Amino acid sequence: MKWWIPFCLLAAPALAQTCPEAPDHSARMSEILSELGNAQTEMAGRALSNSLWELWTDAPDATAQAMLDEGMSRRGVSDFLGARTVFSRLIAYCPDYAEGYNQRAFASFLSEDYESALADLDRTLAIIPNHVGALSGKALTLIAMGRNEEGQAALRAAVALNPWLSERALLDPPLGTEL
Repeated sequence: MKWWIPFCLLAAPALAQTCPEAPDHSARMSEILSELGNAQTEMAGRALSNSLWELWTDAPDATAQAMLDEGMSRRGVSDFLGARTVFSRLIAYCPDYAEGYNQRAFASFLSEDYESALADLDRTLAIIPNHVGALSGKALTLIAMGRNEEGQAALRAAVALNPWLSERALLDPPLGTEL
C-alpha cells in the first residue's frame, strides 16, 4: 500500500461535498441589461449596475457565499494573496460559478498579475458572456498589458451592454474624431 492512500481516504469526506448549481439569474440579468440601455440618468444606471452585482455575487450555497465574502473582504484590505487563495478554494468547490473566477481575476489584476487575471476573466465570460464587470475588467487588464486595441474592443462591448460604466471615460475616440 502506498503511503498516500490513507491520507487521501481521510480527505475524501471533505472532497465529497459538492457545490450546487448557481442560481439561474439569466432572465433577470437580461431585463436589467435592457433597462440599462433605457436609463435616463447616471444615478438610475448605477442602481441597475448594482442590481447586476447582487445577482453575480449570489453564490450557489452558504459555503460558497462564505468563501466569496471572505475573499472579497481580504481583497478589500489589500490582502491580494489571501484573497486569491480563498477564491481558488471557491473555484475548486464551485468550478461553474463565474463570480469565483471574476473575483480572483480582480485580485490578480490588483496584484499586477495580468496573465492570471486575463485567464480568469476569459473563464468568467465563458460562463456568463454578458458579464459586464468581467468585460470591463478584461478591458482594463488588456490595456494594462499594453494591448490597447483589444482592450478598447472589450471596453466598447462592455459599454454597449452598460452605457453607464465609469470605465467609459477610458474609451479612445473613434479615429477621425476631433477632441
